Order: sequence, then structure tokens, then C-alpha cells
Amino acid sequence: MKRPLFTFGNWLIEITREFGKCMLLFMDALHYLFTRPFRVHNTLVQLEFIGIKSMNIIVFSGFFTGMVLALNGYHVFRMLNIESLVGGTVAIALVREMGPVLAAIMVIARAGSAIAAELGTMKITEQVDALVTMSINPVQYLVSPRIFAGFTMMPILATVFSITGLIGSYFIGVIVLGINEGSFMANIRDIVELEDFFDGLIKSFVFGLLFSLISCYYGFYASGGAEGVGKAVNKAVVVGCVTIIVSDYFLSALMI
Repeated sequence: MKRPLFTFGNWLIEITREFGKCMLLFMDALHYLFTRPFRVHNTLVQLEFIGIKSMNIIVFSGFFTGMVLALNGYHVFRMLNIESLVGGTVAIALVREMGPVLAAIMVIARAGSAIAAELGTMKITEQVDALVTMSINPVQYLVSPRIFAGFTMMPILATVFSITGLIGSYFIGVIVLGINEGSFMANIRDIVELEDFFDGLIKSFVFGLLFSLISCYYGFYASGGAEGVGKAVNKAVVVGCVTIIVSDYFLSALMI
């Protein structure tokens, strides 16, 4: 009886310790983001890496997500003779949920893993210590630009995901399956409200902050050689995805 409680207690202590270290890193990064010298070049590089270089996978996955949603929605609504609702239901699903969540997961898989690997390698090879030796704050130089870029670019990527998803749903629904174009577009206009769009944007801001912070945290505190870098990348992706899904529920509950 004591052993499970002992194991659970150790797990809870470890989670609390990691959460505290992560919050301290976030507070430091936030402080140095508004402290001179401003790392403009580093920030622009990260904006390009997280945002521009993620566009291909966002557009590709968004388009096919919209196609899948329209295809499945059509076969369900056809049984009720309300196929025209496909456009509105796909649009509300993309704008409020699928766009922010799936875009965040795609970016975690591409950029989050790379951030953890890069920072972890720098930590293992003592490049972070070299920055300290040169009187360069490693949090300001490495972490702050990445967190700012993730927070800034995630809403743009989520919006692109939703737009391309709608294009994919239009292609399948109207062109392939023959749903009336006027009814398809009218239902999108009637069902999706501006509030839904803003709710999706708020989620994407939060997701961008979470994924970039988690990736930076596991990379910045990596240890144990090459194996430690691999574990840091694995934790960054797994914890990032789980955190996105869990936080999505609580944000949705607050927004309903």
C-alpha cells in the first residue's frame, strides 16, 4: 500500500519541480524580452523558422483535413437530407477547434522538436556556458526570441490552416460531391460568427506560448549527452501535444 503512494508522491514532486522551473524560465524570458540589448536578428530568424518554414506543412495538412471533414460530414448529413450544412459545420470545427489544435501539433512536430534538439545540443556541448563566459545572457539570446516567435506566429499559422481547410472542404463538397454552392457558402456565413474566429485566435496565442516554452524548457535543461538530447526532444513533443489537448478543453469550457 505504501509503495504506490510513495511512487505517486515522487511523481507529484517531480511534476511540481519541473513546473516551477518552467515558470521561472518563462518569467526570465519575458523579462529579457523587454530588456536591452534587443535580439532583433535572433527574433527575425525564429519568426522565419517557426512561421514561414512551417507554411508548407500547414497548408498541406489543412487542405486534407478540410477534405476529410467534408467527406465524412457529407455521408452523415446525407442520411438526414441536410448536405448543405457540411460547409457550416466544417467551418465552425476548423475555426474553433481543428485549426488551432492541429496547427499547433504540426508546429510542435516540426519546429518544437527542432528547438528542443538545437538548445539541447548547445547545452550538452557547453555552447550555453560559452555565452555566459562572453557576458551574453543565454535566456535572452536563445529563449526569449523563440517564445516570442511561437506566440506571434501560431495565430497566423492557425488561420492559414483554417482557410486552406475551408478550401479543401469546398473542393470536396461542391466540386466533387455536388453540394449546391450557394447553400454551402450561405451556411458558412450563417453558422460561423466573428466570436468563433476570435476564440480560435485566443487559443492559438495560448498554444503558441505553450509549445515554444515547453520546447525551450526541455532543450535548455537537457543533460546526459546525446541520449539526453533525444529524451529532451521526445519529452518536448509528447508533453507539448498533451498540454495543447488538455488546455484546449479548458479554454473551450471557458469560451462556451
